Amino acid sequence: MEIKKITVAGGGVLGAQIAYAAAFHGFDVTIWGRSEGSIERAKPRIDKVYETYTKELELAPRYIGAEFPMYPRSFFENPSEINLEKIEELKKNNEKAYKDLKYTVDLEEAFADADLVIEAIAEKANEKRDFYDKIKDILKDDAILASNSSTFMPSMLKDFTGREERFLHLHFANNIHRQNLAEVMGHDTTSKEVIDVVAQFARDIGMFPAIIKKENPGYILNSILVPLLDAALALYGDDIAEPKDIDMDWKIGTGSPKGPFEMIDIIGITTVINITSTREDAKDTSTPMGKALKKLKEREAKGLKGIETGEGFYKYK
Repeated sequence: MEIKKITVAGGGVLGAQIAYAAAFHGFDVTIWGRSEGSIERAKPRIDKVYETYTKELELAPRYIGAEFPMYPRSFFENPSEINLEKIEELKKNNEKAYKDLKYTVDLEEAFADADLVIEAIAEKANEKRDFYDKIKDILKDDAILASNSSTFMPSMLKDFTGREERFLHLHFANNIHRQNLAEVMGHDTTSKEVIDVVAQFARDIGMFPAIIKKENPGYILNSILVPLLDAALALYGDDIAEPKDIDMDWKIGTGSPKGPFEMIDIIGITTVINITSTREDAKDTSTPMGKALKKLKEREAKGLKGIETGEGFYKYK
């Protein structure tokens, strides 16, 4: 099966990045929103991704011939590919992607001809189930449905899709043009052909496809990352140290380029709230995680949601 037309359901922080990356690499991409308000919120996010790609390409000549260039890995397969001709080609791709991206609230328009649907809506089971129910009779028989879900496993959602064999998860990290990871995880009846096709699609948009051999909550990335963030949040909630000191401690001690609260700003404080709220210990406001959740909600209420809003635990230009 050849994938040409992509529909991304949801234009949030990751949905916008996924859609833009696919368009940048030459796919016909539509962003579907459940309302005109959703579409209007998605457009500034796309503007921001376009501006990021534009700046990255302006800086790209400095990587030519560099020994250890810190280049955007989804733009170039390897450093030897970085040259002025390739950069100019990618600049044209960037302008075309920005111009050609489509937006719609119409279900038929969005999904009837889609070869691949990537669901990137809120991490709420009832909303995902309702969405799958709306589109299952619209999709083509051979269309593939993938979820970007971070907290659900495919087997928890497959019964609502109407296409178990053609359903799987395709999980992206944030800032995907640089952290170019796409984790591919099926369930017990996902077709091997579908896994192979989706893995190839990930390669085609500049991602590294990590194949998860069996279902695992947290995939690979979050299985390692979430315990780190939980430990940092517990320290924060229990007033052991301030976020900036926790971050510096981690960065100096491990050589990591980012600390856990810098990572939380990238992920988005609202997303972290949604995930943390499912923890039993976070429901008790006397526990370190319960206290941390309360503090996160206070930040969110002030509009301090992370990089997307210009300020979370840190301020951003």
